[in-house]
Amino acid sequence: MAQAAEQATAAPLSDVRLAGQGVLRFVGFEIYRARLWVSPGFDADHYAAQPLALELTYHRDFTAQAIAKRSLEEMRRVGRFTPEQAARWQQALQAALPDVKSGDRLLGIHQPGVGAVFKMAGRVVGEVPDAEFSRLFFGIWLSPQTSEPGLRQELLAATRTAGQP
Repeated sequence: MAQAAEQATAAPLSDVRLAGQGVLRFVGFEIYRARLWVSPGFDADHYAAQPLALELTYHRDFTAQAIAKRSLEEMRRVGRFTPEQAARWQQALQAALPDVKSGDRLLGIHQPGVGAVFKMAGRVVGEVPDAEFSRLFFGIWLSPQTSEPGLRQELLAATRTAGQP
């Protein structure tokens, strides 16, 4: 049991630490718990220029198609993109993500200038090698234009003291 708890809190990248966590709720129901890992000195205003990892632990079952569709809707809040990009990204995200069940943990890793990698149970399940996609995708949680500013604040809670001992 202790080993499982230890694995759950292990940093997903080297030189990162847990910045914050929170729960997304919709009409009172918990959808997922989010946890954000960042490097020391992380600047939320320039999140896309820095590596980071975001873990979602789902409390509901979702298909990859449903996750991809909702992600694109949320990405539109963060920035503009063409219908062609939307179609390409919808397809890429659906291919990169698995269907999830309650209790599944999905880890997204933002690689600045490269794209996003998705892992489940410690193995890569997919990737979207597009830097603009990755910026907008992680902006769902980290951009000031997020639809969930309270969750954003919880995820970024420890970054206010990142430079302090």
